[in-house]
Amino acid sequence: MTSIWDRANRQLHDLAVYEPGKPIEETARELGVDPNEIIKLASNENSLGPSPKAVATMRAAIESAQLYPDGSGRYLRKAIAERLGLGAENVILGNGSNEVIEFIAHAFLNRKDEVITSEYAFIAYKLIAQLFDARTIETPTINFQPDLDRMLSAVTPKTKIIFIANPNNPTGALIARGNIDNFVDHVPDGVITVLDEAYFEFLDDPPDTLRHVRDGRDVVVLRTFSKIHGLASLRVGYGIGRPELIEVLQKTRQPFNVNGIAQIGALAALEDEEHLRKTKRLVDSGRAYFENEFRAMKLKFNPSAGNFVFVNVSNGPAVFKKLLAMKIIVRPLLGYSLPEWLRITVGTMEQNEKCIAALKKALS
Repeated sequence: MTSIWDRANRQLHDLAVYEPGKPIEETARELGVDPNEIIKLASNENSLGPSPKAVATMRAAIESAQLYPDGSGRYLRKAIAERLGLGAENVILGNGSNEVIEFIAHAFLNRKDEVITSEYAFIAYKLIAQLFDARTIETPTINFQPDLDRMLSAVTPKTKIIFIANPNNPTGALIARGNIDNFVDHVPDGVITVLDEAYFEFLDDPPDTLRHVRDGRDVVVLRTFSKIHGLASLRVGYGIGRPELIEVLQKTRQPFNVNGIAQIGALAALEDEEHLRKTKRLVDSGRAYFENEFRAMKLKFNPSAGNFVFVNVSNGPAVFKKLLAMKIIVRPLLGYSLPEWLRITVGTMEQNEKCIAALKKALS
């Protein structure tokens, strides 16, 4: 009997499976400890937890779990749009913003097409391109900053999509407002520019990338409820674009792709300004603490604009294992060709201090 792989689409043979941060339960089981003893600083989750308003509304919503959700996500899309000064027709919901990336690929990518991204960009862009048997062009960075001129010069007639994460995951690099605006203004017609802004709410002076949507450019801005809102388990993200572009993406979406309890929770989280302020204060102070400690330890790091830090520890996988033995989960970056580096989520101050103490032991 021939292998089922002989009949599967050929690009699946070498497609890497996305590897998330190591789960708390798995780590606790391996170490033989209570899961409550594990500190997870690997997946850029909100260490304060979900919005309390979201939790309360979701508890009530469970009583109606037998009903199908609002298939169009009308109320959540309308609430998001009103906050952005746009219309509901400018917004599409996804099962996480990753699903919106998949919508874009379904709509515009064919076999042998090309996508452009920079090296060290969020690995999902490359995986999605490979899934559709498209070619990924990775352009260099300069001190972890994407070389935007090189990205523009890489555009060919085969280029369909350009992906830029701002701030970037995992490096934390932030492209200045003027630079991103100039870049978008020079992208040729016929190319979709995807601006992934998963960490947008952590910025002090965020760029107004929505002006490109208002100007009718072929731009999709991605945002999520997984980070500052603390709803990662619910998988709610969204894309923002001009109405005709969003209409195309809606054709690729499965019915009921965002569950009803998640929609209700996200709607409440959107209104919880206090939770957002508390989270941002916690991240700002924790990130400054980490970076000051790295300076004192003479560790090289790249300043981050997200809710995580990016630090050179010489041997990321080895230090990851040592920290894991001390019940602290961080993120090694071998899959990004960054073997010397770790990404560490900013936690509560108690978690941050325990992480630094353990890191000092691991490096001694």
